[in-house]
Amino acid sequence: MAGGLAALLDDIAALAKLAAASVDDVSAAAGRASAKAAGVVIDDTAVTPRYVHGFTADRELPIVRRIAVGSLRNKLLFILPALLVLSQFVPWLLTPILMVGGTYLAFEGAEKIYELVTGHSKHETALPAAAQGEDTEKAMVSGAIRTDFILSAEIMVIALNEVADEGLLSRAIILAVVAVGITLMVYGVVALIVKMDDIGLRLAATRHGAVAATGRLLVRGMPKVLSVLSTVGIVAMLWVGGHILLVGADELGWHAPYALVHHAEEAVHAVSGIGGFLAWLTNTLASALVGLVVGAVVVAVMHLVPRRKGATTGH
Repeated sequence: MAGGLAALLDDIAALAKLAAASVDDVSAAAGRASAKAAGVVIDDTAVTPRYVHGFTADRELPIVRRIAVGSLRNKLLFILPALLVLSQFVPWLLTPILMVGGTYLAFEGAEKIYELVTGHSKHETALPAAAQGEDTEKAMVSGAIRTDFILSAEIMVIALNEVADEGLLSRAIILAVVAVGITLMVYGVVALIVKMDDIGLRLAATRHGAVAATGRLLVRGMPKVLSVLSTVGIVAMLWVGGHILLVGADELGWHAPYALVHHAEEAVHAVSGIGGFLAWLTNTLASALVGLVVGAVVVAVMHLVPRRKGATTGH
């Protein structure tokens, strides 16, 4: 009896260790997948606060919450099932889909540069929502959720590509973890960003010198933080988009572009002490350059060609 109990306890311990290892594996895979989607995550975090701009302070957090719920619904109810079906039955489609997403990322990054250079921004038409009631709020939330759908799809496809060799159940669990984790992280940071100026104003109103100075620093610093975040997002989109295109082209049989990057990496890798960093930097810059070139072509097609046709028709 004692021997049977000991064996049972050993089995339970072994199962517990197996379960713990499985949790560790899922966590590690989810972490890798989330890291690969960093460029899209940064862009999502940088873009969303624009949809809250102009609302009264008491509506900011409820709006962020509504967008976050919509984002989670996008990922779990629509994108996740569709990707699991694709990965299970037509896995060869994942690389082309990922490359389409990479092209979109490159376009988004290049378009933001185009907007900075020309002064034309698709966000300039955002309504001064504070005075316009529930209808405007619903419209802005719906617009944010539609934009989020595209970014969420990119995040999930990039994450899936990192765990494509896992079993169906493991893929589903890992992607669900990524969906929930990234949504909480993005919209937690967004909520903090949109309320940071209010926090700063409250701190600045106190009588304590150091606290008040911190509050004033927050109020002055948040526009700069958003500007830096937006710039990092642009660079990250070009880098991630270009890297996806390079790797995808290599996997589909066009080896020359990525082989050239690898040769450049090998050339600098021999540098003593900083060879590894230089190799990473070379790959990153090459990916960003590819993203910028591809994105610029798409921007030209989307923006410049229609204008020329319109000008020709006008004459």
